[in-house]
Amino acid sequence: MSESTTGRAGRGRASGAEILGAEVRAWRLHAGLSQRELGEKAQYGQQYVAKVESGERLASPEFCRACDQIFGSPESFARLRERATQSGYPDWFIPYLQLERQATSILNYSVALVMGMLQTEDYATAVFRASHPRDGVDEIKARVARRLKRRVIMERSAPPLLWCVLDESCLRREVGGRHVMHDQLSRLVKDAQSPHITLQVLPWSSGAPSTHLGFTLLKFAEDPDLLYVENPLSGQVIDSPAVVADAAVTYDRLRADALSPEASLVLMRKVMEEYTP
Repeated sequence: MSESTTGRAGRGRASGAEILGAEVRAWRLHAGLSQRELGEKAQYGQQYVAKVESGERLASPEFCRACDQIFGSPESFARLRERATQSGYPDWFIPYLQLERQATSILNYSVALVMGMLQTEDYATAVFRASHPRDGVDEIKARVARRLKRRVIMERSAPPLLWCVLDESCLRREVGGRHVMHDQLSRLVKDAQSPHITLQVLPWSSGAPSTHLGFTLLKFAEDPDLLYVENPLSGQVIDSPAVVADAAVTYDRLRADALSPEASLVLMRKVMEEYTP
């Protein structure tokens, strides 16, 4: 699952924090307030306001609510901040990101790499270094931070059911070195014991899989199921009932060919031990 995008250097567009900061500055000047005066009204310091306006710091939810009250713009800054938090993701990935947060079930098939939401920091770093070799350290860190942030939906009081079928290649491909893979497998072993996460491994011995392409199915409490697929350049959410139904059948076949969750856990532990230094 990719949430990569062009880094700040050379991307040619402002970040979400910069856009939000520019709006704060425009409204402040329109109201005839100095940074210090706005800070006092919002109960923040002048330096904080300066950093927000320059885009150096993303305004807090509390600051945005205060701005809405001060400028008489009901929830405008709150909504703008919500959009700003999605900045850094490519435009084509944002619709999926929003739907992922609403889903009651996330069914994923991972072919070569561990699903993004299940990746450790070091594993994700190695993935992004390989796919974006010209990015600097800060840009790689930003990409990794965005990927790890997606994990928060599994920490909610009522998280979605996450079901992932991992091709055995995901366990065997040495991403980032043996130590990184050992820690990644350790994370998968831990995740597999969560009541909200089910992991199955599709072993090489199962023969040709029902598809060689990874995909994700999203299920909702009331809305129809959706399919998300990616190609090397972008991703797409598909709502065609016929296409989604076909993908659901394919996923059922993958689950049927995969090892049981219990047997998958045994294999993950075995491979993890193979990576032990």
